Amino acid sequence: MTCNDSLVLYAKLADFRLIVLANRLGCDSDFTRELHDRLIDGLQAAIDRVRIFMELERRLLDDEFAAFQLQGETEIFGRFAIDLLDGVEIDYETHEYRINAGGWINALAVDDTGVSVDYPELVLLTDLELGTLAPILRDVMKETGIPVQAHRVAVGEARFLDPNDDVQDAHRPK
Repeated sequence: MTCNDSLVLYAKLADFRLIVLANRLGCDSDFTRELHDRLIDGLQAAIDRVRIFMELERRLLDDEFAAFQLQGETEIFGRFAIDLLDGVEIDYETHEYRINAGGWINALAVDDTGVSVDYPELVLLTDLELGTLAPILRDVMKETGIPVQAHRVAVGEARFLDPNDDVQDAHRPK
C-alpha cells in the first residue's frame, strides 16, 4: 500500500464513520443502536490500523526494520473484517463450539436413536433487519474492500451420524 492509498483509505473510513454516527441518531431500537455502535468501533479499529501504515511509511526512509513491520501489518489488514453480531468457532476435533468467544459447548448428543451432532449455523441478517444500515454496509465493503459481516446464530437441526463414518470428517462444511 502506498502513502496515497493509505491516505485515501483513511479518508474513506473516517467518512463512513461520520455517516454511521449521523445515521445512529435516527435509530429507534436498542438492536439497531448496537449494530451502529459495533460498526463505528470496527471502522475506528480500521482507521487505527491505517494510521499504523502511515506511520510505518513515514519511517521507511530512516528505518530498515519498518519495511518488515509494514509488510506484516499489510498481511494482517488483508484479513481484517468487521463482525457486527455473532461469531461461531467450531472445533471439529472435539465436536465443540462457542458463540462470541464464550464458553465451549458440546455439539454431540447420544440417545436411543444414535449419535447426533448439532452445530449452530450463521444466518445473514436481511436488509429489513439491518434497516438503514444495509446500504451503508454495502458501500463500506465496495469502497474500502473491508468485509462487514452481520450474522446471527441459528441453531440447526441435529444431524445423525452413522457409527461407521469418520466423525471428524462427516460434518465439515463443504
